[in-house]
Amino acid sequence: MGKLIHTQQCLKRLLIFAPCRQNRVVARMSSSESKLPPLFSLGKLNHVAIAVPDMEKSVKFYEEVLNASCSPIEQQPNHGVSTVFIHVGGDTKVELITPLGENSPIKSFLEKNQSGGLHHICIDVDDIEKAVEQLGEHKVRTLTKTTKIGAHGKPVIFLHPNDCNGVLLELQQK
Repeated sequence: MGKLIHTQQCLKRLLIFAPCRQNRVVARMSSSESKLPPLFSLGKLNHVAIAVPDMEKSVKFYEEVLNASCSPIEQQPNHGVSTVFIHVGGDTKVELITPLGENSPIKSFLEKNQSGGLHHICIDVDDIEKAVEQLGEHKVRTLTKTTKIGAHGKPVIFLHPNDCNGVLLELQQK
């Protein structure tokens, strides 16, 4: 019985993505829980992030085997990671991330997944502050209390994977 109640509570928190004008998507709660109009809209998929244990080896694979164009390695000390963006066509990118420093949030991920793996996906939003407000009203947890400036120089926030179908979601100001 306890598992059923927990499952129902989790389902109530799941976001449903509904079509909107101009091929955009609007985030809202399911059922009749919320009758308020959405405060923000989701935009395009910005990037898919892959945690890698060896950045140089990974870049070499994407450049030499997959013929991809990669950005230079950039250190992001505020996030505890080094990043490389791989251009895969259009505006969406693949981001390679590796730990930077002993307190890197990626370090524990790689300890559990020694060969690396999918870490998070990033979706643009039109108003990140309103997104944070509305998600908080729906009890969707964030990993930080406020937004931070991300690798693209724009405000970002990560949503707790337990509230997002087991996926770590990053929202980024468009």
